[in-house]
Amino acid sequence: MKKKLPSTSSELIDPSRANSLYQKVSAHIDNARQVVQRSIDLNMIKAYWLIGRDIVEEEQHGHERAEYGQAVLRNLSTNLRQRYQKGFGVDTLENIRNFYLTYQDVTSFSISESVLRKLENGGGEAKSEAVLRKSEIPAFPHNLSWTHYIHLIKVKRPEARRFYEVEASKNNWSSRELSRQIASMLFDRLSNSKDREGVLALSLQGQEINTAEDALKEPLVLEFLGLPERHYHVESKVEEALINNLQQFLLELGKGFAFVARQKRITLESDTFYCDLVFYHVILKCYIVVDIKTHVLKHADLGQMQLYVNYFDQEIKVENDNPTIGLILCTEKNEAMVKYTLGDKSNQIFAKKYQFHLPTEAELEKELKREVKAIQHLEDDKGSD
Repeated sequence: MKKKLPSTSSELIDPSRANSLYQKVSAHIDNARQVVQRSIDLNMIKAYWLIGRDIVEEEQHGHERAEYGQAVLRNLSTNLRQRYQKGFGVDTLENIRNFYLTYQDVTSFSISESVLRKLENGGGEAKSEAVLRKSEIPAFPHNLSWTHYIHLIKVKRPEARRFYEVEASKNNWSSRELSRQIASMLFDRLSNSKDREGVLALSLQGQEINTAEDALKEPLVLEFLGLPERHYHVESKVEEALINNLQQFLLELGKGFAFVARQKRITLESDTFYCDLVFYHVILKCYIVVDIKTHVLKHADLGQMQLYVNYFDQEIKVENDNPTIGLILCTEKNEAMVKYTLGDKSNQIFAKKYQFHLPTEAELEKELKREVKAIQHLEDDKGSD
């Protein structure tokens, strides 16, 4: 019997192979578009820096009078909008001006009138000087957009701004995530237990994780849960809210956390216990057991966490894993009780406060003073022994 040939060209194509080809080609196109968009964004940021510099130089020519500066921006905005239709309102130009003032930490180079005349005449010497001026534009990260810089220029402390810029670039934060981390004062929460050298390293290198203390911040800010700031929440409800917002919770925990389990069951003969949340830290290479408490930290909470940590170390972790870390999230804690209860486990079990609203500078300053005072008391006790 003669074999029937496909009647149409579509019947010649294997659907699975066609879909595979489509996915590959689409990926190439998407990647190319992303590269092009990043290039456009980076070049626009450089252009904004140059525009900001020109605005500032013009204002300086007008002796930095406030009314002169505003007149410069209004006149420039009118002319630019006539040519480009939109995108260059006075507020935008003000942001561009502030952007330059924030990132002008390079040697300025002003073209003199003689150089301008050479440029008009096509002089080679002038062109080389113009290239020199262009080369002094700061090397901006390729993956930060103008919207990122709108948030960054609002951070007034240079060390904090450098930290957020480094972290946003290293972790590919969206501008929305950057805004949230600035609002939650991440830099202050990470630096409140560091010395001067530690704060400097944090601002220049971002968050480097070498110990458990490096990976943990305080307080943890859980405003994304939408829960009211009160201390009679049911622990299971807080845990459920964290699971329902797991992606945001992982971002708040910080880099390196990978979710493993919820309500991990531990059976010891006739007794059964449940760990609220279990994570694995891919940088520290260890399990992190999290217990959620909706009350002030108690002695029993520390004892329970010791049981969890010991169990994981003896029954769960494998040869290449580092010792398990226990993390108790509580509304308040007592440093002295933590020290004397944990003893040699104090570098393995941690109690950290959490809150359901974004912190203020006053709150963080108060918390820092409290931490310093508590540590000083512990040091005094140690010295008197």
